[in-house]
Order: sequence, then C-alpha cells, then structure tokens
Amino acid sequence: QVQLVESGGGLVQPGGSLRLSCVASGIGFRLFTMGWYRQAPGKQRELVATVSTLGNTNYADSVKGRFTISRDNAEKTVHLQMNSVKSEDTAIYYCNARATSSVNFWGQGTQVTVSS
Repeated sequence: QVQLVESGGGLVQPGGSLRLSCVASGIGFRLFTMGWYRQAPGKQRELVATVSTLGNTNYADSVKGRFTISRDNAEKTVHLQMNSVKSEDTAIYYCNARATSSVNFWGQGTQVTVSS
C-alpha cells in the first residue's frame, strides 16, 4: 500500500519560514521523481518544485530563490523549505511521487496559511 504522508503545514506570518516534509512508504523511493504541488482556493493545482531521481531540481518561477526542495533517499523523505513566504503562498500543499505518467501517487495535503 502506497502512502505519502505530509507534515509541517500551519500558520506563518509573511516573511517567515516553514518546512514541509513528506514520508513515503510502499514505493521504491529512489525510482520516483518527488514533487510538491499546491492548490489555492478557486485555483487549479500547480507545480511548486520537483526533485528527480538524480537530484535535479525544478521550481515554479513564483518560488525560485525562496523555496528549496530536497530528498533523503535513506529516510524516504522529501522536504520543502519555504522562506520569505508571501500571502499568495497560501494553499494546500500536496506531495507527489511519480515514476511514469501512469505510476503517480499523491498525498492527502497539508494546509499552509500565510497571514499576519
């Protein structure tokens, strides 16, 4: 049974920092590109960042220079370090594990709210 369990969401003030984590089970973690996506109210789910099996990273333009994605293959965990957060970062953040277009798993999501 595949599980992706996110943690670390919550309320943070503008300009603050937050670290999201996602622990995977039931998959060959090293074989999956891991990613974070987000969905704000009334908007479509969008890519935040991905990290490939080789450790190559990709970021949405809106988070470049502020967010950092990393993976720990031994712990089967992917992190998203969020710095200098803005109100527009408010969303539900979802962990994603993707091996192919048809082998693709999602976590349940964790709420991030940026507000003073």
